[in-house]
Amino acid sequence: MVDRIAVLSDTHGVEPCLRAVLAELEVQAADLVVVTGDLAAGPQPTQVLDALVALGERGVLVRGNADRDLVTIARGGTPPEGTTEVDWWAAGQLPSSYVELLGGLPHPVVLELAGVGAVMFCHGSPRDDDEVVLVDTRPARWAEVLADVPDEVRVVCCGHTHMPFARLVDRRWVVNSGSIGMHYGSTGIPWALLDAKGIQLRSAVIDPRAVAAHVIADSVFPGVTAWVEEYVLNPPSDVDAVLAFAGRDGRPADWNAS
Repeated sequence: MVDRIAVLSDTHGVEPCLRAVLAELEVQAADLVVVTGDLAAGPQPTQVLDALVALGERGVLVRGNADRDLVTIARGGTPPEGTTEVDWWAAGQLPSSYVELLGGLPHPVVLELAGVGAVMFCHGSPRDDDEVVLVDTRPARWAEVLADVPDEVRVVCCGHTHMPFARLVDRRWVVNSGSIGMHYGSTGIPWALLDAKGIQLRSAVIDPRAVAAHVIADSVFPGVTAWVEEYVLNPPSDVDAVLAFAGRDGRPADWNAS
């Protein structure tokens, strides 16, 4: 059992953003740093994994759908249709040790937090690392998604949609810490802190232009300049993200009709 957990998600192979969050004093003071998936699929895959592995026993890594895809590509398989160029490239950069690391990641993970009890960490949802649930997903859908989560788990931390939120779902807290590497709708780099006092959504301050310059200088991904333009310098808003993901959370096709 631990007293404080820092929750990060979707690092997506962007080292300076990860370093900014790891440098936060309360992240450094946390007993554990849990990263809820999609670790390396981005322009600096090995650099990010180096930083995460360096956390040692303090670091708890959970599998995301992009982690599965990188392993599939690295082992000569066929990933899902629509797999992005940077994912194909990142898979080719991974040494065999990191392919094995990603291939062995668990999903979900349950940890005991003092004063809270069991906390579940997943990527998309507890039952599927690629499932989409949003802050405004309807209650019936949430009930379906969380149906098999044990009653003693009163907090569920997820990722995948890159949008930070904390909300109650039938007396159970659901937290999305947002994305480190591809943040949507927030000016800083989002993360979350869990302790007996509750859930705190936090963010680390960055200089987007400095981050972009660092990534461009350090990465050999052929499309790195366009990638940082889209995801670092001009990231999607939370509304953009909701509109993009909404069709995958089971809501009616005309839900946003005027």
